[in-house]
Amino acid sequence: MNPTSLRQDARVIGLVGVSHGVSHFYHLILAGLFPWLKTAFTLSYAELGFLMSVFFVVSGVGQALSGFLVDKVGARRVLFAGHALLGGGALVLASAPNYAMLVLGSLIAGCGNAVFHPAGYTLLNHNVSKERLPYAFSVHGISGNIGWAAAPLFVAAVATLSSWRTALLSASAIPALMLLTLFLNRKMLGTSQPAAAAAQKAGGSFDFLRLPAVWMCFGFFFLTSVALGGIQAFSSTSLTALYGISLATAATAYTTFMLSSAAGMVAGGFLAARARNHDRTIAICFLFAAALALLLAASIVPGPLVVLVMGAIGLSTGIAGPSRDLLIRAAAPPNATGRVFGVVYSGLDSGMAVGPVLFGMLMDGGHPAGLFIGVALFQTLAIATAVGAGGKERAAVPHKA
Repeated sequence: MNPTSLRQDARVIGLVGVSHGVSHFYHLILAGLFPWLKTAFTLSYAELGFLMSVFFVVSGVGQALSGFLVDKVGARRVLFAGHALLGGGALVLASAPNYAMLVLGSLIAGCGNAVFHPAGYTLLNHNVSKERLPYAFSVHGISGNIGWAAAPLFVAAVATLSSWRTALLSASAIPALMLLTLFLNRKMLGTSQPAAAAAQKAGGSFDFLRLPAVWMCFGFFFLTSVALGGIQAFSSTSLTALYGISLATAATAYTTFMLSSAAGMVAGGFLAARARNHDRTIAICFLFAAALALLLAASIVPGPLVVLVMGAIGLSTGIAGPSRDLLIRAAAPPNATGRVFGVVYSGLDSGMAVGPVLFGMLMDGGHPAGLFIGVALFQTLAIATAVGAGGKERAAVPHKA
């Protein structure tokens, strides 16, 4: 194994991984400030939720479109633009005098968030050795989870010590620093000239949309992110209602879920590097997670063990992460990586926009168990899409990305 190649791979994985973490950090900067924004602008919960919906709807549509842009002008330029838009969106939010400007800031940040999956995965596929890609995808997923975990803590801490405007202003510095770091390391984030030329030539092709595996992968992301959106928004409330545990314990259960998911991605990277049938790995992990979710819904788990069960759900779904990304990579035709990842990952934003609304209706109706029943249902449905995509991959002629 070439040490120089290993160092180069590690730098690219690190740069793309931290960029991904920044994008996920921005998913929750507004949610972490809801108590302050509600008071400052006298907003309803529906109006606060709409800010999140704007972010994810714009990001979902933009993600599908940005994949074409990645294949057309190059992933590096698009990634730079994404960080600039995130920082710009935070500045608009920090200076917002009214609700309309909050909506505009959320829209701008959503546009920035749209580029990270197609740009990041394209850079990994072109610049990381094939044998290290499973580990690259593992780091990519872990960094996203860290971003999710860090955002509420960061913005709430700054807002408590100063103000919500200062918190958003501080958040705007993060993509600015990341953009500077990427610019200084820009030579590590290129693609070979032949690959870039081929992508330019194929930039307007929609042929990949005819591939069933692409839509199977899209469906997988939509279904799993509906479940994840529900867990992120209402797991603490649901567990408190079902088990009578304190809100602090329920919050600990959610934190354990996220940290275990990150740990699962570490293990999943090693497993994916050795496994061949990635859809089967996903199926086993999600069946286990769905079964545990149903146990929680039945209110039969002893209270102190709720935290451990939530951790086990996170661990099993995390293990499936790298296998999922390799499955998508296999579905991408040559020179269409950006477009495929853009369309497929728009399913994530779509599901994240739908999940909180859907499960919020169940919670409003007084059905806390419905959250975990729904999570189990969507995870089980996702298995069918993963197996479908894996079957299409095995039936297809192998190709190199």
